[in-house]
Amino acid sequence: MNTSTFNAPVVESPDGFHLGDGHRRVIAWMIYLGFAALAIGIINGLGQALNYARIDILQYFPGMRDYYQGLTVHGVVNAIVFTFAFTNGFLALTTSRALARQLPLAALWVVFGLMVAGFALAGFSIGTGRASVLYTFYSPLQAHWSFYLGLVLLVVSTWVTAGILFVALAGWRRENPGKRIPLMAYISVATYGMWVLASLGIAVSVVGILLPWSLGLVATVDPLLTRTLFWFSGHPIVYFWLLPAYVSWYVMVPRHAGGKLFSDPLTRVVFIMFLLLSIPTGFHHQYTDPGISGGMKAIHAGLTFGVFFPSLVTAFSVMYALEIGGRRRGGSGLVNWFARLDWKNPALVAQLLAMLSFTLGGATGLINASYNLNQAIHNTAWVPGHFHMTVGSAVTMSFFGIAYWLIPYLTRRELVGKGMALLSSWVYFIGVLVMARGLISGGLDGMPRRTLIMEAPYTKEGWELAGLLTGLGGTLMFIGGVLFFAVLAGTVLFGKKTEGEPDIPFTVTHEAPAETGWEVKLDRFRYWIIAAVVLVLIAYGPFFASYLPGAFTSPPYRFF
Repeated sequence: MNTSTFNAPVVESPDGFHLGDGHRRVIAWMIYLGFAALAIGIINGLGQALNYARIDILQYFPGMRDYYQGLTVHGVVNAIVFTFAFTNGFLALTTSRALARQLPLAALWVVFGLMVAGFALAGFSIGTGRASVLYTFYSPLQAHWSFYLGLVLLVVSTWVTAGILFVALAGWRRENPGKRIPLMAYISVATYGMWVLASLGIAVSVVGILLPWSLGLVATVDPLLTRTLFWFSGHPIVYFWLLPAYVSWYVMVPRHAGGKLFSDPLTRVVFIMFLLLSIPTGFHHQYTDPGISGGMKAIHAGLTFGVFFPSLVTAFSVMYALEIGGRRRGGSGLVNWFARLDWKNPALVAQLLAMLSFTLGGATGLINASYNLNQAIHNTAWVPGHFHMTVGSAVTMSFFGIAYWLIPYLTRRELVGKGMALLSSWVYFIGVLVMARGLISGGLDGMPRRTLIMEAPYTKEGWELAGLLTGLGGTLMFIGGVLFFAVLAGTVLFGKKTEGEPDIPFTVTHEAPAETGWEVKLDRFRYWIIAAVVLVLIAYGPFFASYLPGAFTSPPYRFF
């Protein structure tokens, strides 16, 4: 079978949908903003990795006042600005294309403006050394008010995007009564449905407590309450990072591989499970916190293991779609089909390597979720070893792979440097594995996270090798990132102009979605939202009922 049509978005839209030039432009700027933030984060990430190798990072980053300022930059721009900007643009595109509807252009520019303003405010406070509070900004560490306001605007940008998508879906359903929601739109909207509910915790914390506190309107704060509200959003935010990658894995990677998705209803069930189970899991980040009962922690531990299940289903579904593609290319046997996939397609290779890394990242996540095992690795280097194989590779490398077709689609330019793009993915992937090996082994030996190792009051012999591996792996990740940005810049500036208007590369399922029966009920989002709210009340209600109004007794502590 000729699979060349699966390697690039070259087929005209069969339903005649064409994305307007203004829409292309604003979505492109969202993607550019996200990758600009990532570039800053990768530079600072190199510094964090070299710290473990006991290389004085401050002499190479002279603008940094201290180690914690650089660590704050790395966490905030990578985990918030990069992911929010990319997701807002990418899922706006997938929803618009799936529904064959132009989204309101002015509203999309509002989203972009909110992101720029939020990035600028947060960047100002961090860059001037007034917000060295790390990505988690635990109180009583206090940042400048502009940091909290910047976070508010970034979150609001996701709410506005959600509103745009919800209104578009409602309009489509009015015009298409009785029809099933297209799968790509369904899973894109479900992602935002989960996040809008999940983000309420951080919104209450920042707007209701931390921002007034930073402005001096209140004198003290409750660390346990703000920490709990943070993790109300802080764990499901992982899925807000991850689910856009899942959208690509489910409906685009099969197309790149020349296969097709096996089951429409199973895919919808997976995203419903993320909607239901992503939020009531935050206490597994607070196993060592006092003031939270063991029973509540046990409930969250069980739900955390539950949310692992849809990822297992994803592994099965996506792997089967890939196997179809590999066998169509002449593969046979149990594993040969995997080798027969198109390993010359940068968009596919980056995401395949992301999946391989995420397999290890997910397994280490089960250790974090286990109450007993967590005691051994809590606040050690194990933790960044784990999440660099999830958001640091599964998400980032998937976004790299998406960019290899998305940027040509938005700019109408051919991808340049395909060999460099492939090399970038392999170098970055190897770097992730090496760095994670160092961090995880060091964590098992008690090496701390979030610590300037050169000034640590104690050390162990095993930390030296772990630190060297971390530094080496981080350097390789940095090189892979530089190669990616070279390809990206080359494509935007020098890529050959393409003719016509191609379609985005999304797949079809093995069977069309059923128009009758139980599957139709999957499209009734309001019932799943109600069920998610009930689970949240069960998981958090008893704590808040017994703890509020809280203990607002802690004065602020500042690094600046």
